[in-house]
Amino acid sequence: MLTQSQKKEFHQNGFLKVAGVVPQLMVDAARKSINHSIGSIGKHQADKEKYLAPAFCSELKGELTLTDLFNRTPVMQIAEDLMGSNNVMPCSGAQIALRFPSQLGSEATKPRGHLDGLGNGSNSMAKGVYRRGFTIFAIVYLSDVPDENFGNFTVWPKSHSFFEDYFKKEGHQMLANGMPQLDLPCKAVQVTGVAGDLIVAHHQAVHCGGPNISPDVRYAVIARLQHIECAQNGYEAYTDIWREFPAVRHAIA
Repeated sequence: MLTQSQKKEFHQNGFLKVAGVVPQLMVDAARKSINHSIGSIGKHQADKEKYLAPAFCSELKGELTLTDLFNRTPVMQIAEDLMGSNNVMPCSGAQIALRFPSQLGSEATKPRGHLDGLGNGSNSMAKGVYRRGFTIFAIVYLSDVPDENFGNFTVWPKSHSFFEDYFKKEGHQMLANGMPQLDLPCKAVQVTGVAGDLIVAHHQAVHCGGPNISPDVRYAVIARLQHIECAQNGYEAYTDIWREFPAVRHAIA
């Protein structure tokens, strides 16, 4: 499904948008489930500590309405086009990622990127703990994101390879101190798109949810997909970032 050119783009920039991957019927079903959760469970039954971002609608994360967005659409084929045939573990749970509008009259804040898996004491991981628990992000937009500052998935191109070089020199143990504050090689890209579009990003791509000064909630669902040898490779993938991407290695050979 992915062309050689798209694989090379993923290799160079660390992310790729693929349009129209998820059918509208599945997008609508996912949004309906999320809106029901917000309007009923979110108001009356949710554990406040569990309900706040990034764990909105946490009771839905394993529901087929969400996991099917990845397991029963071309998302899995696209993941295999990067990681190799039969190398991708099924999605067993997904994150509901909502970006609510900022306060009326406020200006867009500057995006601040991070790497996943760094404990800060308030994200269910102790401060100083870090782990590399997945191979790629797969982000499905459930609403249109037509312009910047609409809550876009935001990514820093080439940051994946930048940090590979950094960890080779300094050691990935630096992550125990939190997110390294470094000058990245490229400016942030706020990815636009429409409902049903897919963004895939390397696990080592610096990213964040962008500011939302639009009048609407930005809806998305995120799966963190694993290569079958992800747990076995562990920290080694910080300094060997294409180990779990044989199809990408072949494309650039």
